[in-house]
Amino acid sequence: MDMDMEARYTRTAMLLHWLVALLLLGQFAFGWYLQDIARGTPARGYFVNLHKSCGLLIGLLILVRLGWRLSHTPPALPDTIPTWQQQAALASHYLLYVLMLVMPLSGYMASNFSRFGIKFFNVIQFAPWGIDSKLVYGIFNQTHIVTSWLLLALVTVHVLAAIKHLLVDHDSVFSRMLPQRLPVRR
Repeated sequence: MDMDMEARYTRTAMLLHWLVALLLLGQFAFGWYLQDIARGTPARGYFVNLHKSCGLLIGLLILVRLGWRLSHTPPALPDTIPTWQQQAALASHYLLYVLMLVMPLSGYMASNFSRFGIKFFNVIQFAPWGIDSKLVYGIFNQTHIVTSWLLLALVTVHVLAAIKHLLVDHDSVFSRMLPQRLPVRR
């Protein structure tokens, strides 16, 4: 196999990366939109259930992505990248996965400790399996909110690092996650 191709992610990894990235960005925007809908209105319940339903599906997709990542070794970073940057990249990727798992899980848990549960795409009612507890709901909901902000911050750092590789370092790191390789400018 061509060394150029070995230094790239698989097409499946690329598809899962970009699909999860787009869906998470959409879900972030959706979450912010929910803040503008008055509590206690039918519209709020409708849109909150859409947010929960999308979150469940994104959570399952994240599990698929994690499964793929655990069963397929990612390409090594080029030797030209300093060790500290390689370690930072590895740590940030681990943390991204942790946050991507905690965020939908905490949202799901919060839903199960309220009287509402989840009405999947406003059609199928998933009754809550937990007790109706404002305290437990609040803990999981706050975890969901804090995790979303931490994930957004880490995604921002991830994007900035990718842009740095493209525009400053002019190396092949950015291209590893694209279906077509960009030319490396030296």
